[in-house]
This record gives sequence, C-alpha cells and structure tokens, in this order.
Amino acid sequence: MSQPNSADEQDAREWPLWEVFVRPSRGLSHVHAGSLHAPDATMAVRNGRDLYTRRNEGTSVWVVPADAITASDPDAKGAFFESAAGKAYRHATYYTRSEGVKHL
Repeated sequence: MSQPNSADEQDAREWPLWEVFVRPSRGLSHVHAGSLHAPDATMAVRNGRDLYTRRNEGTSVWVVPADAITASDPDAKGAFFESAAGKAYRHATYYTRSEGVKHL
C-alpha cells in the first residue's frame, strides 16, 4: 500500500464515507447525489451542500453513513424482484365484481 501524499489524504482515508441525498424542491423525493468522506454528520451535510447543490437548487440535504446502508445485490435482481410473478391476487384486476355490491 502506498503512503498518502499529504495529511489531507491521510485524514480522508480515516474519515467515514457518507452517501448524500438532495431534495431539489418541496414535494419531490430526495435523490442520491453522490458520496463523500467527512469526519462527522455535520461536516458531511455542509460538504454535501457545497458539492452537490448550486444556485439555490436544493431545499434539503440528507447524509447517511455508507456502512449503515444495506442494499440488494444488482446481479441477483431476477430472483429478488420476480417473487411477485404468479401472484395476480395482489392486483385489483384479479378480482371480479360481486353481484349486489354497490359503488365498486
């Protein structure tokens, strides 16, 4: 392993990785904007704002420690997401209209 070139690079390697989510305007969902290293959550929010928003485009920034995120395996998406196949009863079109029931 090579030695870092500066003290800043050494600090960045020791700081945790944060995932940054930005909400562009009220009513919209937060969207993943990117990742950054920061020593704590407060600094991660500030750096996330500086890196991933500009010209007042963001209304909210969320940061989450990357090691706190659990994700599905993209390579196993078929097996993971196809579980609903053959379960038509989950959709309203599966059911027929009952006789005598009003306002359906």
